[in-house]
Amino acid sequence: MVQGFIITRTESQTLEHNFREILSLIEQIAVLKALLRDMRHGQHGPHAAGEPPGEPPGAPGHAELIDQETSNLVNYILKKLREDQVQMADYALKSAGASVIEAGTSESYRNDKAKLSWHGIGFLSHEMPPDAMLQPDVHPGKCWAFPGSQGHALVKLAMKIVPTAVTLEHIPEKVSPSGSVSSAPKEFSVHGILKECEGEEIFLGQFLYNNTGATIQTFELQHEVSESLLCVKLKILSNWGHTKYTCVYRFRVHGAPAAAQGGASAQAPPPPALTGLNP
Repeated sequence: MVQGFIITRTESQTLEHNFREILSLIEQIAVLKALLRDMRHGQHGPHAAGEPPGEPPGAPGHAELIDQETSNLVNYILKKLREDQVQMADYALKSAGASVIEAGTSESYRNDKAKLSWHGIGFLSHEMPPDAMLQPDVHPGKCWAFPGSQGHALVKLAMKIVPTAVTLEHIPEKVSPSGSVSSAPKEFSVHGILKECEGEEIFLGQFLYNNTGATIQTFELQHEVSESLLCVKLKILSNWGHTKYTCVYRFRVHGAPAAAQGGASAQAPPPPALTGLNP
């Protein structure tokens, strides 16, 4: 069992660059706000700093322009903050064509107390399908839950790849409605399927998701494969203490696509050097 490696050196450099860029943008916003405040108070004359005659800087048109520029910068900063920190292609992403093969997947957890009803007659259980874990929406409750602490899911990838790493994600304790993340996976393993999602399984690695670490944890696969795979099986072996169910918020698979010609597998590049940053 191997603990997750959270972030690569490249990712660390990217995050540091983004952080510095955000700080610079925040400073620019502060300058723009100060300029807008001065303009609104009429502290600059129409020809200040050698400006040509025309509309005074304090006129409504200038104020609206500054407001728009400020809004654009704020939106850009928010976009930077929302950018994916993993910085690797996800071949298990549903919108890219990946899917869950339910015949090879554990049953979903059914919560009778969460049934919707009409005139006292229950007609629909509120449960998320297994492919919920292949989507980027990780708001509380947007997870695939299965009964108990052990389960599995068979994922058909968006294309054949030589897998090199996987990423598991759970919500932080602070936003959990229960105030706990005991339903998060703990020990899990990953297996490749050679023949079109059926047949022999290839063990790719066993890992530990740290529930006190970063919410997004990337794990380098322990065993390499020489040919490309279309399907990967995720096996949850235990959780962090929840007795009724386990929730998988997002599961990603990374690697190198198969060669476009001849059906041959592309040579997978060596995985990036990962450094464990779990607290």
